[in-house]
Amino acid sequence: MKQNGAKTDRPLPGSIFDLYKIGAGPSSSHSIGPERAARLFLERVPARPAGIRVTLFGSLAATGRGHLTDQSVRRALAGVPVEFVWDTQTGDLNHPNTMRFDALGPDGAVQDSWTVYSIGGGNLRDDDGPVGDGEPTPYPGGSLTELLAYGDTQGLAFWQLVERTEHDPWTRLESIWEVMEASVRRGLESRENFLPGSLKLARKARQTMTRGRDLASPQRDLALLAAFSLAVAEENAAGGTIVTAPSCGAAGVLPGLLYYYHTVKGIPRRDILEALATAGLFGSVIRANASISGAEVGCQGEIGSACSMAAAAGAQLLGGTLPQIEYAAEIAMEHHLGLTCDPVEGYVQIPCIERNMTACLRAAECAVFALLTDGRHLVSFDDVIDVMYRTGADLQSAYRETARGGLADLWRRRMTSKQGPSAAAVTPVPEDHHSYCD
Repeated sequence: MKQNGAKTDRPLPGSIFDLYKIGAGPSSSHSIGPERAARLFLERVPARPAGIRVTLFGSLAATGRGHLTDQSVRRALAGVPVEFVWDTQTGDLNHPNTMRFDALGPDGAVQDSWTVYSIGGGNLRDDDGPVGDGEPTPYPGGSLTELLAYGDTQGLAFWQLVERTEHDPWTRLESIWEVMEASVRRGLESRENFLPGSLKLARKARQTMTRGRDLASPQRDLALLAAFSLAVAEENAAGGTIVTAPSCGAAGVLPGLLYYYHTVKGIPRRDILEALATAGLFGSVIRANASISGAEVGCQGEIGSACSMAAAAGAQLLGGTLPQIEYAAEIAMEHHLGLTCDPVEGYVQIPCIERNMTACLRAAECAVFALLTDGRHLVSFDDVIDVMYRTGADLQSAYRETARGGLADLWRRRMTSKQGPSAAAVTPVPEDHHSYCD
């Protein structure tokens, strides 16, 4: 388990801009992370290799095809011959998203090698520590409890802690928000009827908005929240440009809620950016003290974290106090505990897209409920993310982005019974595969 307990044991949150990454979907850990790793490896080798062999292990091997891992890596290594090895047999991995890059000479001999882990949200780690992240940011505490206490003592909002700590936060947050807005609009305006892949899953965002905007409230509000979050999730599934919040697979929750408050409720843009800052701080605390990787802790680390971030943002926009904002985020995570990651055929589509929609709706509810209280409660946000991390460690690997259990298994058995054994499109990780947490 990651550091827990006293103040000195808590890692400081990293920059919120290590959390918010602009990139192409459908998966931060399976597409953005590997693409970053491939680009960094090419920069590390002293001379341009004759070829590169990329060996994918664990969850990357099991669901990488559906997550477009190979396409992402090829994009980064354009001009260099690439060979892929999909190793679903090797167990006892340091991380479920392990990959090895081998630089090959003209004779095929390995000239350089690098093993690296895609730890979620497009972030990387190797055996020497984090890779490619910025310098640690000097936030005044590693837990949300400490940050809340500091803000309360100093009379500072959560977003003001970000303002005081990050470099040029408002220019950077403006860029993040522009990409989020654009992803909502593209998803709503898309004329494509179906998403890429063998599932032939229909896009629903445009239809949801068209049918929902003529309803009376509260149904209209629910429909628009659903449409906006679906729009981003569908764009992500189609490989569009989105912002990890905290991951690609959960990228629709936060922008869906913020777009609703901005365009429907008329909340000023500056307030949206401040809410985005607060959401990023909550997400960074989760990332530092637990995990945002579905391959490590299941979907509770992705959708659960996104819901917490959005709930905190929503509570702030509604005028919540620091304790009320913290409470909203805690409720959101608490009721996603145990959520599995079992993508059908390895695509970030079923159940991922609808989960973005339901988490966006839940975040709005959590924010409203928290403001009906004084913010006092018995289980803290820090408590619940610790429990989330331990719960993730207890989940069988079949439920941590290996496409071996749950809905993925149901679908595979259904297709096999209809078409024969060749219908199973995803090679699941074997029973003896074990994923180890940081």
